[in-house]
This record gives sequence, structure tokens and C-alpha cells, in this order.
Amino acid sequence: DPCQNGGRWTGTGCLCPPNVVGERCQFGAPTINITAELGPSVMMMARVTNRNFSNDMRDTSSPTYRSFVDEFSRTMDRIYHDVSDYGGIRVVNLTRGSVVVNYRVLLHPPAGDKPTTSLDNRARELLEVANATPQPHNCSPSAGRCPLLVSWSPTSLVLPGWWLSSPELCRRYAPANFSRYYYPHRTQSGLLCVTNCTLNVPGTIDCHGG
Repeated sequence: DPCQNGGRWTGTGCLCPPNVVGERCQFGAPTINITAELGPSVMMMARVTNRNFSNDMRDTSSPTYRSFVDEFSRTMDRIYHDVSDYGGIRVVNLTRGSVVVNYRVLLHPPAGDKPTTSLDNRARELLEVANATPQPHNCSPSAGRCPLLVSWSPTSLVLPGWWLSSPELCRRYAPANFSRYYYPHRTQSGLLCVTNCTLNVPGTIDCHGG
């Protein structure tokens, strides 16, 4: 099988996963358009106090990372299920501090005749709902795996300007082997993840095909 980076051999050529290109899927895509992925959303930070961070949580393809994100996503779905226009969450990254989770709360666009609410107000609403949610008590590890114990603080709302310029934003969408090379680049029509090999962006260099 000559295919690289998760590509699959079809008998006549390589079928590459999203955002991977080349005859053997050997290159990361020059640009990754994530405009549609963003939509209306609020960036937040939470601390999971009854789990410990491990180094494999830095790798978004590791079983440990995926298991934690699945559990965290289910927990957030239970907390926010009564919030109007709630559309799920996307984890941006995990860091130390028990486990600190930077995540994005997705919001469905309001209907045409429905008045819009500023994202600042929605962010405060989400924080109030989260802090008002009862936390699990008296959980004994001997009785099985305890539910996530999650805490928020007044600083849990992350400034959108920081988020839109952070390389962490692109690492979720970029191919794992190339993710460290991508960074966000704003255009008039949206937001792209690019590298120094991408043409027509500041700092571009000639990478000779790949």
C-alpha cells in the first residue's frame, strides 16, 4: 500500500482523507477553509477536576484524547440541552491543570423572524447555566467510573480575538502529521488555515510542491 497519512489504496490510486493531497497522500492541503465550521459560537474554558492530564491528550488521534472528548461532549450536552439554539460543542484543545478544556459552544443561526441576541449575552447565559448545574457528589471510584466534575469561573469566557488567531484552532482540522505547520488566516470572506507554503499569504515561501 503506497498511500500515506491515512490514505486508502483503491487498486488504481490513493483515496486521501480530508485536507490531504498528492498522488500518495503525501502532502497537507495548501488551504483548509474552516469558515463554515465556525458559524455562530461562543468560546469557553472549563476545568475537569477529577481527571488528570496525560501527554497523549496532546495527540488528537490518540484513544485517550478521543475517549475524554467523547465523555466531555456528552457531559456538556446534558448541561446545555435546555439552552435555545444549542448545537453541540467542539473541543479546541486540552491542557494541564487537572484537565483544562478550551471548547467552542455551537449555536444554530436564529430563524429569520427571531430577534438576534449578541454573542456576549449568549456567553453569559451559557456560563450561568453551567454554574447552576448540580455537580455529582459522593461518587466512589469503587462503584465505577465517576462522572466528570467540571468547574467554571468568571474568566471561563475566552476572548474571540485570541481564539481566531491561535494555531490551536487549525490543529483540529489539519492532518495530524502536518498540524503544527497550520495557522489561521482571515480573509474578507472567511477564515482559512494556511501554512508558509500557501501562495498569496504574508510570509509565503516556495516549497517546491508540498
